[in-house]
Amino acid sequence: MTCAATLATWEDVGPARVVDEGTEDAVGDNQNLLAEQRRALILEEVRRRGGARVNELTRKLMVSDMTVRRDLDALARQGALEKVHGGAVPLAEASTHEPGFEAKSSLELSAKAEIARAAAGMAQPGSAIALSGGTTTYALAQHLVDVPDLTVVTNSVRVADVFHTRQRGPGGGRTPRPGAATVVLTGGVRTPSDSLVGPVADAAIRTLHFDVLFLGVHGISPEAGLSTPNLAEAETNRRFVGSARRVVVVADHTKWGTVGLSSFASLEQVDTLVTDGALPSEVRAEIEEHLPDLVVAGEPENGADGEVPEA
Repeated sequence: MTCAATLATWEDVGPARVVDEGTEDAVGDNQNLLAEQRRALILEEVRRRGGARVNELTRKLMVSDMTVRRDLDALARQGALEKVHGGAVPLAEASTHEPGFEAKSSLELSAKAEIARAAAGMAQPGSAIALSGGTTTYALAQHLVDVPDLTVVTNSVRVADVFHTRQRGPGGGRTPRPGAATVVLTGGVRTPSDSLVGPVADAAIRTLHFDVLFLGVHGISPEAGLSTPNLAEAETNRRFVGSARRVVVVADHTKWGTVGLSSFASLEQVDTLVTDGALPSEVRAEIEEHLPDLVVAGEPENGADGEVPEA
């Protein structure tokens, strides 16, 4: 499921108030921020500064120590950061670390929802599209079910299930409703992120041709390009890229600068990157040096509804 909450920035928090050290209830919870927004801001602060203390976060967010500690506990359970005495630090991940689908699905929900809405406008009725595995393509699939007469090729069990569940006829019968997508699931060996990879998936993709590939990534950087911690998934993604007329990468701002074990495409092979508004301006300028098209979901120039013009 996606979340419709809007992205928050530190400017949204409002002016900080002075609180007494050690007084847990000295500041009431800031009702302007949802839990998801608070946690996104905490994660941003930890990553930007290389760590953050509980008392600093309570001042900035205008919430109690208890609320911040609960948020840190939740982010630590998701594998997003590491709790230390008095605060938190970024999680040092190995290039081979591959989080499971459930762990990734709870992160950056608002960003993924905005990216999905923007990218959905790039799928034209009656076209042949491919969706790789990932939580952002999973969010995108929930918008694409309303695009008529698509042919969808995917190696994601989760994506295939979205179309199977949402496109049944009246009463949830076995007959698909009119205009329902034709879905091809590649087969292969299942990864922790519920993608099917390996020789079976590669052979299926090699013989096909797509109008648009919507590609989720583990990491993206100028030096390494698109990368993943899974060697077999890298080869499957390489096949996807080679079979597509247009490659659209859907990735939230946290993927920029992350490098997995294996690269499978350069930035020059990407036609469009759809990301969210939390991507810093200096990074946007760097991306535009390598890519012909950068779409920042939810910003006014992309339209009030988050859609982008047809390419």
